Amino acid sequence: MREQTCGLTVGVDLGGTKIAAGAVDPAGEVVSRVRIPTPRDPDRIADTIAEAVQRVRRGWDDVRAVGVGAAGYVDAERSTVRFAPNLGWHDKAIRDIVQEATGLPVVVENDANAAAWGEFVHGAGAGHDDMLMVMAGTGFGGGIISRGRLFRGRFGMAGEIGHYRAVPDGLPCPCGQHGCMEQYASGAAHTRRAREMAAADPGRAAAVLALGDGTPAGLQGPHVTEAARRGDPFSLEVFARSGRWLGQALADLASVLDPSVLVIGGGLGDTGELIRRPAEVSYRRALGGGEHRVYAEVRTATAGQDAGLIGAANLARLHELISSPARL
Repeated sequence: MREQTCGLTVGVDLGGTKIAAGAVDPAGEVVSRVRIPTPRDPDRIADTIAEAVQRVRRGWDDVRAVGVGAAGYVDAERSTVRFAPNLGWHDKAIRDIVQEATGLPVVVENDANAAAWGEFVHGAGAGHDDMLMVMAGTGFGGGIISRGRLFRGRFGMAGEIGHYRAVPDGLPCPCGQHGCMEQYASGAAHTRRAREMAAADPGRAAAVLALGDGTPAGLQGPHVTEAARRGDPFSLEVFARSGRWLGQALADLASVLDPSVLVIGGGLGDTGELIRRPAEVSYRRALGGGEHRVYAEVRTATAGQDAGLIGAANLARLHELISSPARL
């Protein structure tokens, strides 16, 4: 699955606030890129994706296909976004719209799956064929690589790992349930936890509060990271608590999937060892029967913000090669 041929493909990372597109070569290098705000009008988003694709392919004659990573539920055919609440989409036939506008083959994938694939082929998953990636950002998503292939499930919607219920009758979740792991292990939960801890003990949180507006409500994730890197005990405790939840999630998922590497991405993954260390300790403590099994390696993502774009472009490359075997 990792073999590549010549030529470029375009990857699109579609989020609620921005559309990032780039022409990507077989080695995973982004040779041309553009970033456009996501239109507020849902009916304009698909046309804006097509515009971004056309802009990054200018000056490049050998662009073969397009991959779109979208924040939502994507069908088994990788053509239609069934539901994307942040985009206002229901049953949006993105593949057909972008293909017609660009004249290129198009494949659509969930954005977290695309990011996981990007880390697998050109990032922290190197050297492993069984990988689990968690995206600990505003939400808590992820992707599953099994035997060198992206695991999508029968209906294309596997990997929604943020919405298994970790705490019965726990915190409410926008998905309509209560106690989803997203409410405890995400980057947003990390920030909320810091604010709650600061409100409970503002004196102990003085150093990190000084980096913001002085109030718990004004505390942001980067403030906690900066203070923790300076050795602030309060901020390190916030990371320790978030790491315990993240490690629990990794252990729960590893018990089911048994990967050889666990990759932490998203905003929390960007903090490096600050989150990796406590998460790994928690994972090893929480993994059932751990003393009788092999622990997976715990890594943080290395492809950064380009992971989704690179992954979508690579999935488009594979899809185009399969569809056009003469190019192999």
